Amino acid sequence: MYIVSRFSPYLGIVAALALGIFISVFSGSTTVSRIPIIIPIASPTTPEVVVASTKSVGATTSVQTHSSVSKKIPASSTPAAVAVTPPTAESIAALNAALDTSALILRSALVNIICYAPARSGIHSISGSGVIIDPKGIILTNAHVAQYFLLADRDVSCTIRSGSPATDSYNAALAYISPAWLKANPTVLTKTTPSGTGEYDFAFLAITKSATDSKLPSIFPYMTLSTTPPKDTPVVIASYGSQFLEASQITNGLFPTIVFGSVKDVLTFGTNTIDVLALGGSAAAQEGSSGGGVADVFRNLVGTITTSTITGTTDTRSLDAITASYIRGEYASETGQALDLLLAESPATAVADFAPRISELESIITANLP
Repeated sequence: MYIVSRFSPYLGIVAALALGIFISVFSGSTTVSRIPIIIPIASPTTPEVVVASTKSVGATTSVQTHSSVSKKIPASSTPAAVAVTPPTAESIAALNAALDTSALILRSALVNIICYAPARSGIHSISGSGVIIDPKGIILTNAHVAQYFLLADRDVSCTIRSGSPATDSYNAALAYISPAWLKANPTVLTKTTPSGTGEYDFAFLAITKSATDSKLPSIFPYMTLSTTPPKDTPVVIASYGSQFLEASQITNGLFPTIVFGSVKDVLTFGTNTIDVLALGGSAAAQEGSSGGGVADVFRNLVGTITTSTITGTTDTRSLDAITASYIRGEYASETGQALDLLLAESPATAVADFAPRISELESIITANLP
């Protein structure tokens, strides 16, 4: 069982859609500052659910606004619009079949990341999403989710869950978290309702062992991380959205949300690169979807959900994802090497190589904690 919302993918080609990724491009600049969608959840010993859009005691897990914001890509840097031939029934059927296949792959690679913080620690327990992008068990998620993996010495524990409903499946460790994000957002855990753009907001986790009596699979279900932005407008969005659930439902009755949509606009952190896919209102535009995936018709992961407005009905909200090409480029810029080199390593090696940086990166955020 999972929640499915389907819209005709061709609507985004001939007219503006109420759902999906923005593809129309305008000149000029606009500031994007939205509340990230990660839902704080109650720890096992605390029954209440604290939603990031409401005032609460202690730190929340939203992303702080910083000076470098995304903006519209100048129209002169993008291809001119071309005439569109009305689709035939056969082409629509073929496209829907391709989208269904992408949805199945994305659904199988989707995980829920749940982290528990001790009561009275000043840190909220949280639930977010992620996508396995390598058959060896490498998970792409947000830095504002993965930062919890830096806090193990504060008795914060995280588990990777999967399935419908989500159940404990794996343990994981950090293979990489963007230092640029941590340095730009050192006080996120102390903010009630901070906001941000999604810049630098990515991290990689490596599955290290099973959280059950079963052995780890020899090959994990995964979705290949794209090397380029979406070439076609139809997309599939998947996450473990949990904004409207009670703590007990998040623990025992959390199901994936799958949305079919279309590209509507793209934005950049730089000059003319496609860095942000702005997704319109949908069932995926809710807390808990952070780290969820956006897939194209070619069975590639083209983006990871980072930020959203979280008030009003979901169909009126604004949902953003940073692109796979942006993540690849930023990782290369921060590390001096291609992301594929990280993915070529074994999970154990990736974790061991990153481990010496944990203490330094942890200190960036713990300096601002109670």
